[in-house]
Amino acid sequence: MNPYLTAHAPQLGAVRRLDKFGTGQSNPTFKMTTDTGTYVLRTKPPGALLKSAHMVEREFEVMSGLAKTPVPVPAMIHLASDDTSPLGRAFFVMEHLEGRIFWDPSLPELEREERGAVYSAMADTLAALHNVDVGAVGLASFGKPGSYFSRQIDRWSRQYLASVDEADRGMTGIMEWLGLHVPDDDGQVALVHGDYRLDNMMFAPKVPEVIALLDWELSTLGHPLADLAYQCMQWRLPHSGGMRGLGGLDRAALGLPSERDYIARYCMRRGIAPPQNWGFYLVFSYFRLAAILQGVVARAKGGNASNPEAAQKYAQAIPVLIKQAVDIAHDPSEKAI
Repeated sequence: MNPYLTAHAPQLGAVRRLDKFGTGQSNPTFKMTTDTGTYVLRTKPPGALLKSAHMVEREFEVMSGLAKTPVPVPAMIHLASDDTSPLGRAFFVMEHLEGRIFWDPSLPELEREERGAVYSAMADTLAALHNVDVGAVGLASFGKPGSYFSRQIDRWSRQYLASVDEADRGMTGIMEWLGLHVPDDDGQVALVHGDYRLDNMMFAPKVPEVIALLDWELSTLGHPLADLAYQCMQWRLPHSGGMRGLGGLDRAALGLPSERDYIARYCMRRGIAPPQNWGFYLVFSYFRLAAILQGVVARAKGGNASNPEAAQKYAQAIPVLIKQAVDIAHDPSEKAI
């Protein structure tokens, strides 16, 4: 590693220590201590990977593009390609930031009056992301414009089917339902994060301010409501069982906003009307997450998971996701906010 960095990123100095962050599941991430300071190294996992998965190159590109926008991201320092990396797989090095990551969406470590401000900061950051002019930041070719949901349904259907020996009947039913209910393309194109949730962002040490939005490997150009619906699954997923949802909690007593209020804050910040066809966007989000988690489970079976224990929990979560998606698909009251 040190000979490579000396040749390609001498400002980093010699690596003295690598400590793997124990959380997270997708791309292995390390705290890298060198002669010149502390950095973060993020790499693809070892072993055979599904096509287009674990693209740390895309993470580096998108965060580099966002460096001078209102969207908070760490500074990017160096990207090593699959061909040149001394690890045998691509990695990048970025700035190390000190802050807070909240793993429990009920925010038990905060006072009641502080919790709503955290959710407001999340909504504001998401709105800022979707307001980015992708052409102005060099990301106009970061994805294909138009037909986002049709392409995503096809992609994740194929990824899911490649990850299982036998497909779940509920999952295949969701695939069919989504194909029949895709809304007409309304022309909206934004930079979407793809995994926008509380524990993928870092907050300032003492104030409810987002200082870094992390884990961009699923980002692309797409429809902004995909990110919003994905975030809003958190209100519906159970809090018990390690799924990090808000389901079953008295959110008002905790000082947390309702799903409707969170959406209203986001829409206000973007200057748009509340979404229609809300049920479709929710079902799509459940389907996509189930497909992603199934890929993690498959990788764990192959011995390539970054966090095998988490993969076991994901295997238990997939049936819950499928059931909630089916219930939403059959509930006519979910069509609008």
